[in-house]
Amino acid sequence: MSNKAPWITYRPELKVLDCTVRDGGLVNAHQFSDALVSALYRACLAAGIDYMEIGYKNSPRIFPRDKFGPWRHCDESDLRRIVGDHDPATSGLKLAAMADAGKSDWQTQLDPASESVLSMIRVAFYAHQVSEAVDMIRHATELGYETTANLMAVSNLTEAEIDTVLEAIATTPASTMVIVDSFGYLYREQVDRLYHKYSDALKGTGMEIGIHAHNNLQLAFANTIEAIILGCNRVDSTIFGFGRGAGNCHTELLLGFLRNPKFNVRPIIEVIQHHLLPLRQTLDWGPSIPYNITGQLNQHPRAAIEWREGATPDDFLSFYDKVVAEI
Repeated sequence: MSNKAPWITYRPELKVLDCTVRDGGLVNAHQFSDALVSALYRACLAAGIDYMEIGYKNSPRIFPRDKFGPWRHCDESDLRRIVGDHDPATSGLKLAAMADAGKSDWQTQLDPASESVLSMIRVAFYAHQVSEAVDMIRHATELGYETTANLMAVSNLTEAEIDTVLEAIATTPASTMVIVDSFGYLYREQVDRLYHKYSDALKGTGMEIGIHAHNNLQLAFANTIEAIILGCNRVDSTIFGFGRGAGNCHTELLLGFLRNPKFNVRPIIEVIQHHLLPLRQTLDWGPSIPYNITGQLNQHPRAAIEWREGATPDDFLSFYDKVVAEI
């Protein structure tokens, strides 16, 4: 890189987690071919990504194997079929899986980290599930995993509810507390407020603050940038924005913005061209008017998803009138 502008620098401690398989799998019940998951894995390796979230550690009782693909459960045999004896020490890439409170058999489903290719368990939970989330974080940490706390649907919570969650999470060994904009509703001002609230509550714990942004208002990239400016050192993204509904902050945009020379965007562009563009012909994701409407109304995108799968996916006015009438 040219030294003509040496004042343009980067933050080496900032880590990128690509959650394409995990979040994108919500579009098709995680029924991906091995070839696609392998291609995404190789792209993350070649691009210098820090973490790849390869799926969920959720219960087969709740998500039956005949209806959901292997990346909803991340059994060790399925993981190793794709990544072999993956070694983060030599590859530079750590593998992660998400475990949902209330949806995971976490007391029996997790192998010790020493016996797994996974390095991180991300615990996702709603505010009323914080007690279980605390237990999950402690259990996974005892098994040797790095852990994160992902409080979902934060835009629907009161200040007091958020404070209660943060007080509980502060007692755990989680490495990161993630700001999760589940409905793609937040503006920069709310990201600022949440970042300062999270960082103040967790001061002295050593926890990093993370950001996981959804693109309902086409602000996922902008809100991620804002969080980075404020000091977030853990940022989530998906390749080509692949994720449920309006999708997520784009990995290819984020890597270019960060300017860290260890990142190489070409493998990401390559996997988009050869794998995700063809997938786009059969699966629906990314910004559209129905997702924008649910984002503006601070609603879960499920209504927009159902509409997009229906007989008149582009009848935006009827969708608007329907969801407004139901408020």
